[in-house]
This record gives sequence, C-alpha cells and structure tokens, in this order.
Amino acid sequence: MKIEDALLNFREAVLTRQIVLSLLKGYQRPNDKVSEMIKQGILIPLKNGLYIPGPGLHMDPPNDKLIANHLWGPSYVSSDSALSYWGMIPEKVFEVLSCTTKLAKYYQTPIGRFRYYHVQESYYSLGIKSVRLTERQTVFIASPEKALFDRIILTSGILLRSIPQTESFLFEDLRMDEQQISLLDFKMMEKWLVFSPKRKSLEWLLKVIKAISI
Repeated sequence: MKIEDALLNFREAVLTRQIVLSLLKGYQRPNDKVSEMIKQGILIPLKNGLYIPGPGLHMDPPNDKLIANHLWGPSYVSSDSALSYWGMIPEKVFEVLSCTTKLAKYYQTPIGRFRYYHVQESYYSLGIKSVRLTERQTVFIASPEKALFDRIILTSGILLRSIPQTESFLFEDLRMDEQQISLLDFKMMEKWLVFSPKRKSLEWLLKVIKAISI
C-alpha cells in the first residue's frame, strides 16, 4: 500500500513521528521519506515529531482545538478560544488559547498560533469538558464557566473591584449579554473559588452573575 493511501486512514488526526515511521517500515531511509513528504505537501510539520495531513492528501485537516490538545499537554482549550466556541463572545479569535499544568508555551505553526498558560494542578482539573467535534475528533475544552474564570485569571491587568467595573468588563470588553450570563452555573463556580487565583476578582464576577440569574 502506498504511504499516501495508508495516511487516508488518519484523516482528521494529529500524527506522531511514531505513527508515520510505522507506516514506513518498508523504506530503508524512512527519515528521508518523511522529509520528502513534507516537501510534497503530504505532511505538515507542527513541531519536531508531530504532523498533520497536508494539502497533498486532499483531505480535511484536524480541528485547531484538537491540534492544541496535542501540541503541548496535558492541556485544554480555554479563555477567548473556548468562550468563542460556546458562543459567549462575538469576536473571532486568532490564537488558540489553552491552559496546561506544564510550563507556559507558544507555538507559531504553518496552520496558526497556539498559546499555553500555566495553571496549578488543583485549579487545572476544574470545569474541563470532553467535546466530540466529529466522529474522529474529541477535544478537551473549558466549560463556559471555567473559560470565563480563565479569562480573568490569565489576563494581566484585570482586577475587578466593583459591580460597575465587572459589568463593564462583561458587557463592554467581552460583549457578552445577560441571557448568556444567566445560564452560567454560579453555584458550581462558587465551589471553585477556594482553588482559584485572583479570588477577589472572581467574587465580584459571581456577585454580578448572581444578580442577573436570580
């Protein structure tokens, strides 16, 4: 079987070097073949040892959120990227933003930019959802509640200290609306406070969410 045909079984997948080399067992110089496939547009390198199918295969690439999960992990997509996915904010996001328990990281790849923020393990595990995007793609992404927490925690300069200031942040900066905010599970968010940085800012956030939800 041609390597191109074998790669069709991995459509919408992120490919490790081990997977690619396993498909090249019959080649005497598999590393040279990998370099050739990159030049031909059959593979797109994301970083050392990680690839996605290229335009030369004429099939859909994996979703950028799935790519984010694989580029640096453990990680989950969050902040504006998750808020946009859930329809909580109207703006298009030009970087995929994620949280990780590992060191902060940034990748500029041929298919986009990926930024990772470090958070503590005790906070990391809260509010992560496993979402099936397609039959072949399942990603880890923050719930709307966790994505909003992360937006406040990870953005330097955001210190909420009053209801008007918090409302301005939600309705003017993020351009969220009251109906969206009223659907957030503020009781669950309250349970997260003990594990969360920027606790005072988050307490003001919850005061506004409660007032809207009641």
